Amino acid sequence: MKLAIIGFGGMGNWHYENISERVPEIEVVGAYDIRPEIQEQIKDLDLKCYSSLEDILEDKSIDIVTIATPNNSHKDYVIKCMEHGKNVICEKPVTMNAEELEEIIKVRNKTGKLFSIHQNRRWDRDYAIIKQIQEDNTIGKFHMIENRVQGSRRAMHGWRAYKENGGGMLLDWGVHLLDQMMELVKSPVTQVYAHFFSLYSEEVDDNVKIMLKFGDGTSGLIEVSTNCFINQSRWHVTGDEGTAIIKNWECEGEIVKLDSTAPMEWSDQIVYTEAGPTRTMAPRPSETTINLELPVVKTDWTDYYKNIVAAIKGTEKLIVTPEQALRVMKVIDLIFESALKEKSKSCNI
Repeated sequence: MKLAIIGFGGMGNWHYENISERVPEIEVVGAYDIRPEIQEQIKDLDLKCYSSLEDILEDKSIDIVTIATPNNSHKDYVIKCMEHGKNVICEKPVTMNAEELEEIIKVRNKTGKLFSIHQNRRWDRDYAIIKQIQEDNTIGKFHMIENRVQGSRRAMHGWRAYKENGGGMLLDWGVHLLDQMMELVKSPVTQVYAHFFSLYSEEVDDNVKIMLKFGDGTSGLIEVSTNCFINQSRWHVTGDEGTAIIKNWECEGEIVKLDSTAPMEWSDQIVYTEAGPTRTMAPRPSETTINLELPVVKTDWTDYYKNIVAAIKGTEKLIVTPEQALRVMKVIDLIFESALKEKSKSCNI
């Protein structure tokens, strides 16, 4: 299948390089970008440099268009491409809000074209490990899921620093973490509370903290920060029967779970810690727990594009659907409202 890219900046170029090297089912034939210097880069790669959006729309050989432009332009590009018979992949966040995505879904339904969102973080190894722990029921039902990315650059770059373009950390990284969280917990989101910081940006959020409550009783904490010099764990998950932790991108971590064969005998004896006497927070006897290594999980990002090809051919169901993205965008709309009004928001999403 032949693919063209709209927007050939950092992510557009990433799509080109990775598809060309690792997805033989797809040929990237060209790209369109409004910047003259990027147009020269496209030509230097021996790709077709489209002079306008209309040139891509009129190219009957193009099966798929990948859109990697600033967030505020996504809706118009997606709709025009589908109306001209193209299957479309759009970078995240798919739109600026849920209402825009609902417009896109109507066009998808009318045209019958495939439309997906590039939620590539579903193929991150750390997320896949947590999902495997859940599927194996290693620590029982998840009750508290903490999902964090933290950095210390203290800056927003390029168009991501501007509200008009849909910048900010919620729409940059937060949408990934929400997508992961809401794939882990299928139960409806029933409550949202968010707190934003704009420490180094005049227009957009550069640090985000979000609390979610789900209908099945699960709670979630999502945090994205740009001014953290001592990072917390990438994942910290507590279940009925244990705790799992992934410390970093390298997936260092462990699982500590209850040993159901070892009886827990409570004592009236007070334990003295550095903070003073306690019974409740005394260390649990080591013989009542089991330490496990994290499961070994292999992931391959190319499975995303391979699924796109299979879904177009009708041999597989689409993995990342607009309906999943709509659920996330509805929660994002509430997150913005919660942060603005400094109040929690009840919902059923």
